[in-house]
Amino acid sequence: MAEEEIKTTVAAEAPEATEAAAPEAKKSKAGKKGKRVVNAGELHIQATFNNTIISVTDKKGEVLAASSAGANGFRGSKKGTAYAAQIAAEKCLNIAKKDHAMNSVDVFVKGIGLGRDSAIRAVSSVGIKIDSITDVTPIAHGGVRPKGERKP
Repeated sequence: MAEEEIKTTVAAEAPEATEAAAPEAKKSKAGKKGKRVVNAGELHIQATFNNTIISVTDKKGEVLAASSAGANGFRGSKKGTAYAAQIAAEKCLNIAKKDHAMNSVDVFVKGIGLGRDSAIRAVSSVGIKIDSITDVTPIAHGGVRPKGERKP
């Protein structure tokens, strides 16, 4: 009988020990990182004929917020419109302003779509200061010489 009493006491103590250890294990786990405060960043606008993609990054290029015309519910040919680009830019910049306290951006525009100008105008409507606007659209120059012999 003494052995049975010891076994039941050990079995009864074991769950209590694991329950006490479990909250400590949860506390030692690394939690979600807090939102970073970035005062100045970069706004990248890629405007194609079919869509407009907006990304807000810090100065190192790490993305803080991103949005596109397609992600905001526009489908088909409506994704390439100036209005869709404006809505995408406003949504992205509101997230950056609210979560990361961003108040000034350098704008980099790539592409020849309809959303170029309206996305830039959306920046001032949100209340973020534009420091500079740079066009980084690639320009074709005829390419490199084709492989093989020169033709006479």
